[in-house]
Amino acid sequence: MELIVKILPLFGVLALAFVILKSAWVSKQDQGNEKMIRIAKNIADGAMSFLKAEYKILFIFVVAVAILLYFKGVNEIGSNGMVAVSFIVGAICSALAGFIGMKVATKANVRTTQAARTSLGKALEVAFAGGAVMGLGVVGLGVLGLSGLFIIYQNIWAGADNLGLVLNILSGFSLGASSIALFARVGGGIYTKAADVGADLVGKVEAGIPEDHPLNPATIAVP
Repeated sequence: MELIVKILPLFGVLALAFVILKSAWVSKQDQGNEKMIRIAKNIADGAMSFLKAEYKILFIFVVAVAILLYFKGVNEIGSNGMVAVSFIVGAICSALAGFIGMKVATKANVRTTQAARTSLGKALEVAFAGGAVMGLGVVGLGVLGLSGLFIIYQNIWAGADNLGLVLNILSGFSLGASSIALFARVGGGIYTKAADVGADLVGKVEAGIPEDHPLNPATIAVP
C-alpha cells in the first residue's frame, strides 16, 4: 500500500506528459484559410480575456476562503490550519486545468472545422484529441496534487493514528478544486448566454447583421 501511494504522483506526471504531446499535435494541424485563422484568433482572444478577468475575481475569493479555513482549522479539534494550503493547491490545479483546456479548445475548434472539409474521420480525431487534453489535464493535475499533498502530510503526521487528521486536511483540496470549477461553469454560462442575447438584440435587430455572422462581435463568445 505504501509503495502504491508513492508511485501515484507518477501517474499524474504521465497524464500531463500526454497532455503536452496531444496539445502539440493539435497545434500542428491545419488551421484553414486566412479568414478562418482570423476568426479563430478573435475567438481565442475573447475566451482568454474572459478567463483572465474571471480569475482575478476568483483570486480574491480563494484568498478570503483560505484565511477563513486556516482559522477554522486552527481552532477545531481534529483539524489543522494546513487545510487552507490544501484549498489553495486544489484551486490552483483547477484553475490551471481550465486555462489549459481553454487554450487547447480554442486551437482545436478551427482545426476541427478545417479537417471536416476533407474528412469526417480526421475531424473526429482532432476534436477527440482536443477534448482528451482537457480531460487528462484535469485528471493529471488532480492525481498529482492530491497524492503529492498526501505524501507530504503523511511525512509530517506519520502513523495510522494520524490518518484521520491527514484526510481531514486533504478535504480542502477537493473544496478548492470544486469551487473554481463551479465558478468557471456558472460564470462561463452567464457570459455566453449574455453574448447570445446581445447577438440577437444588437446584431439582428439593431444592426441587421445575421446572428452567426463573423462581423458580429458577440458571436465570438458564443462558441
